[in-house]
Amino acid sequence: MANLVIVESPAKASTIKGYLGANYKVVASKGHVRDLPKSSMGVDLDNNFEPHYINIRGKGDLLNELKKEAKTVGKIYLATDPDREGEAISWHLATALGIDVNSACRVTFNEITKGAVKDAIKAPRAIDMNLVNAQQTRRILDRIVGYKISPFLWKNIKGRLSAGRVQSVATKIIAEREAEIKAFVPVEYYTITAEFLAQDKNSFSAKYYNAKTKKHRVADKAAADAVLAEIDGGIFLVKSVKNSQKTRTPMPPFTTSTMQQEASKRLGFQSSKIMKLAQELYEGVNMGAQGVHGLITYMRTDSLRVSTVAQQAALAYIGKEYGDKYLPKNPRQFKTKSGAQDAHEAIRPANVELTPKDAKKFLSNDQYKLYKLIWDRFMASQMASAVINSSVIDIECNGHNFKASCDTVKFAGYMALYETDAEINEDSAHVLPSLPELKEGEAVAVKRIVSEQKFTEAPPRYTEASLIKCLEENGIGRPSTYAPTLSTIIARDYVRFEGKALIPTPLGELTTKLMSESFPEIIDYEFTALMEKKLDGIESGDTTMLKVLDDFYRDFKVQLERAEKSVSHASPASLVEESEYECEKCGSKMVYKNGRFGRFLACSNYPQCRTTQTVDKNGKPVVKEAREARKAEFVCESCGGEVYIRSGKFGDFYACSNYPRCKFTKPVTHKIGVPCPKCGAEVVERKVRSSVQYSCEGYPKCNFQSWDRPVNEKCPLCLNTLYYKKTRKALVCKTKGCEFTKPYKLNEDE
Repeated sequence: MANLVIVESPAKASTIKGYLGANYKVVASKGHVRDLPKSSMGVDLDNNFEPHYINIRGKGDLLNELKKEAKTVGKIYLATDPDREGEAISWHLATALGIDVNSACRVTFNEITKGAVKDAIKAPRAIDMNLVNAQQTRRILDRIVGYKISPFLWKNIKGRLSAGRVQSVATKIIAEREAEIKAFVPVEYYTITAEFLAQDKNSFSAKYYNAKTKKHRVADKAAADAVLAEIDGGIFLVKSVKNSQKTRTPMPPFTTSTMQQEASKRLGFQSSKIMKLAQELYEGVNMGAQGVHGLITYMRTDSLRVSTVAQQAALAYIGKEYGDKYLPKNPRQFKTKSGAQDAHEAIRPANVELTPKDAKKFLSNDQYKLYKLIWDRFMASQMASAVINSSVIDIECNGHNFKASCDTVKFAGYMALYETDAEINEDSAHVLPSLPELKEGEAVAVKRIVSEQKFTEAPPRYTEASLIKCLEENGIGRPSTYAPTLSTIIARDYVRFEGKALIPTPLGELTTKLMSESFPEIIDYEFTALMEKKLDGIESGDTTMLKVLDDFYRDFKVQLERAEKSVSHASPASLVEESEYECEKCGSKMVYKNGRFGRFLACSNYPQCRTTQTVDKNGKPVVKEAREARKAEFVCESCGGEVYIRSGKFGDFYACSNYPRCKFTKPVTHKIGVPCPKCGAEVVERKVRSSVQYSCEGYPKCNFQSWDRPVNEKCPLCLNTLYYKKTRKALVCKTKGCEFTKPYKLNEDE
């Protein structure tokens, strides 16, 4: 009899099926199959916090199909992701399918490669209930907080708000930084820079160095003028010359947090996009004739551990490609920070021999960028240290010191492959290829001296990268929660982007203020970090799910009762976000509002004045010329009015300018020069959310629709239309029973 392997995603199922052969059926659960109900709390607070799970809507047919499959196979292996969430999904599947959780039904692998998958199948284990209970505890905690505090926010701020345990803390961090920026008072200071000429006529710069404060600055203009007066006409002598060598060791391979931070800074990707791309690389990519392969190890990890096999493969590659001098004296071991779960390896390429250059033709542009970043970082982490020549020259005049410093690379080591921003020498007065060779006591000529007024700057707003770093440093959340947390607080309009910076909305600031006053313990950094440690304690078996929930709810119930008695209702006016723009019709201030199609400006004199204006992503009004550029070349079919292209939830569409009197709309489509496989008419493409959908131009009379692009090429086996599948970079035949596929690259016209 065949064996059944259940994974989470169809992409992973496709990859694993190719490894296990005909004796295994591989199917996908498509994530969770059971969860707490949406319409009620689903947790019995009076009965040891017993959760009430139900089948997720839309998963009934899938579960029935899995139950049928389970009756016809020999063994069932639950191969969901190797973390708490994956363990919980396996437990829910086992419960739904009647599988004994103590039986050897669970398999895990850190990388989706043929060897790792086959080894896992040979060593199944029982479901780890400690992992399951850690996930259940987090879910129940979040459900209690959400269902108990959300009505409190509805009553005291406005309806349809929601509270979250970790999300509220993340919003608080951003709001506190914004308050700090608003309260910041710049302080004046001065820097003094001297440009010198050595005897060989080479010039170099040095900064004034205050020996008392150990800084390259003076307090104010009077102090700067006093220094300039005392060195005016003086002799500048070389006080000391220090030449030394130092080594720089490479950064460790990526964890989830550092990958998100670095990809955000270097590639400009948002955290949700980074995790989506990493998931695709982990689950498998079509490598043409080589088949489907997972390219990286599991992407949700806080460990720096690397397997001996992977490390030896990396060292062999480095020796072959760079030479023995680029190998470290001993294989590197990076220490994982305390408190980390250390359940999985660091993020690394599954096969170091598959270089980014070799993989590029099989990957999308964004997949390639992230894979290259992961590959470079891992390989650099296993390379020899860089050797740096460091030079520091101290120059003195009438008791005042100037310092010039410069670092030059003697041996690049790992820097030949990967260099981080942290390796910029911030103490250098002036970065030069090298400093002139000077001797102690030697006089240097002054070319010019410049005094420059400066002001201290407010701390920067958080970006996604710096917020993730802050969450990690404070022990708030875990690798799997960073991206969802950010997505949630933005979707709930507690936080918004201004460029790359995260700033709190008035709603976010008011909610944070109310939560801080009413539930200080819930959004306290230390409390949230302590709760993460307690969840880790459940996972390790040091404590129980019931104890953690009971301890939490006993205190939380008291806080909730106290808050209900003491809080005063917030004024709706405090939620208004005023802009710098005036209404072009009545001159009143415009205010920012949020509608079903995003953020926009509205006149504060509403309802007397109903002026509204579209804004761009930075909150600036879209100028008339930009609106005209989106004007359609045809008039409304219903009333003859002007038609404009608008962007909505389901993509771009044409809409009459006389809305709401005329409600004419029509999706924006583009012909692609391919006949409809069903009726022969033209196929058109249109944007739907962030994707592209293809359909017959005669839709809905002809119901042809596809997420994959049809092409002007027929399957050589069955002569039906072929489709370009972007995720696999290949042409595939969708005819039932036909498995034709071949690698393919779209040309510029397509």
